[in-house]
Parts: sequence; C-alpha cells; structure tokens
Amino acid sequence: MLPIGSIVFLKEGTSKLMILNRGPIIELEGEQKMFDYSASVYPQGLVADAVLYFNEENIDEVVFEGFRDSDEERFETLYNQWLKENKIQKGIVSGPLK
Repeated sequence: MLPIGSIVFLKEGTSKLMILNRGPIIELEGEQKMFDYSASVYPQGLVADAVLYFNEENIDEVVFEGFRDSDEERFETLYNQWLKENKIQKGIVSGPLK
C-alpha cells in the first residue's frame, strides 16, 4: 500500500499521478465499488471532476513514495483488517488511463 502523496505512472500512462486516497468507494452503475487508490494529475493537483480511480495492478512505476510514519503503519494494519471483515466488490479499471 502506497502512502498518500506518492507519485506514480500507470501502465500506458503519460502523466504522473499523485495518490489522494486509499480504498475509495464510489457508485458505478448503481453498485458500490472499491478501488485501491484515487489520484489527481501531478502537478496540477485536485480538480473535483478529474479524480482518477485505479488499483495496484494498474501501477507501472512509483516515482516517489509519500511520507510514512507510525500513524501510516497503524492505518495500514486497520485498513487490512477492515478489508478482511468487509467484502466490497473491487472496481475494474476500463478504458484509457492518464
């Protein structure tokens, strides 16, 4: 799991993306779907109607890994526990990614 603030390239991507969130749940076609990450285009930052959702397997290269401390480690432990207890269907990325 990459920390918030990490910068990545996606497979076949041409823009750097900055991770904003881990485990976002969004509604797609009337169903709740979870993705591993949400991101904005770097260096522009957050544009509300241009948030991208993707999964670990869509990442090609980690350019920069965000800040990690004991709070991050605790979050990751609790997040992984939550994933085991809650079976939310994972979203599938379709179409071109930036």
